[in-house]
Amino acid sequence: MQLEQRIEELEMKLAFQESTIEALDQQVIKLHHVVVEQQEKLRVLISKIQQVEPSNIASQAEETPPPHY
Repeated sequence: MQLEQRIEELEMKLAFQESTIEALDQQVIKLHHVVVEQQEKLRVLISKIQQVEPSNIASQAEETPPPHY
């Protein structure tokens, strides 16, 4: 009887762990989608900022030559 009870407890623990793992897996999937969406929004935002605000670094054509030239 003792062995049967221990097996039953192990089966219950295993079922609980499987359920927990499945719930965590679903949460990871949701978080992955959120991260992908945020990355895309950030990429769009960076692109818009770059269009509005020119770079602080002058292009080669805009650079004035050093004084010794």
